[in-house]
Amino acid sequence: MTVELNFQDSGGEGTPLIVVHGLLGSADNWRSHVKQWQEQRRVIAVDLRNHGRSPHADGMSYGEMAEDLLALMDRLGIDRAHLLGHSMGGKVVISLARMTPQRVASLIVADIAPQKYGHGHDAVFAGLRNLQRGRPENRREADALLAEHVEERGTRLFLATNLERDAEGMLALRVGLDQIETGYEEIMQAPAGEGAFDGPVLVLRGGRSHYVPDSALPALREVLPTAEVVTLQDAGHWLHAEQPEAFQAKVNAFLSALSA
Repeated sequence: MTVELNFQDSGGEGTPLIVVHGLLGSADNWRSHVKQWQEQRRVIAVDLRNHGRSPHADGMSYGEMAEDLLALMDRLGIDRAHLLGHSMGGKVVISLARMTPQRVASLIVADIAPQKYGHGHDAVFAGLRNLQRGRPENRREADALLAEHVEERGTRLFLATNLERDAEGMLALRVGLDQIETGYEEIMQAPAGEGAFDGPVLVLRGGRSHYVPDSALPALREVLPTAEVVTLQDAGHWLHAEQPEAFQAKVNAFLSALSA
C-alpha cells in the first residue's frame, strides 16, 4: 500500500525536477539547492516514507518507496520528470526508472551504486535510540546524547535535523525509527526492478567517499549504461552539502544539455 508523501513544490512550467533525499534525511536538507534550481525549472522535493513530514509505515523496500514516488507523480499530474536521488534516494529513483522508464526524463544519482551494501549505521541507530530515551530539552542536550555513540560532529548535526518539539515541549525525532530499523536490511539491498535504464544519467560521486569506488563501475554500467560518472574530488558522501557549488554546476550543465 502506497504512502501519500509530503512534498515541497516550487511551481513552474516544463518537465519538473524531483529531488529525493537519503537515509535519515528530508526535503528540508535540499532547501538551498531548490532555491537555486527553481529559478530555472519546477522543483519538487519529497519526504520519503518514515522521513520528514511523511507518514510512518511498515516496509522500506525500494519497490515500495518507488511506488510511493510514482503515486505522488500521478497525484500531481506529472507524466515525466527528471529524478535526482542521493544515497538511499538514489536507489529509489533508479528503481522507479527500471520499473517505469517511460515516466523518467533523466536520472541524477548522487553517491550511490545500484548494488547491495553492508551494514554501517549501528552507531547512528544507537545514538538516535539514546536520544529518544534521554528526552532532551534543547539541542545542546540532544547533541550530547548523540555524541555518546556518534563521534563525527557533522553527522550529529545532520541527524539533529530530524528533531522537533513534541506536545510536552521536549525535542523528539520525527522519523519512523522503528520502521527504518526494521526495514534496514531492505535499505541495504540493490534497487528494485530489472534490466537497464537507457535514458540520460548523471552519476556524481565524492572523491573521499567509499560508496562508488572504481570497482563498482562495471556493475553500475550494467544498470545505467549511458551514465556519465563525475567525481567531485574534495567531497565525501554528502557531496551536495560539502561541495554545493560544484554539485549545482554539474546538475545544471547536465539538465541544460538535455533541453538544448
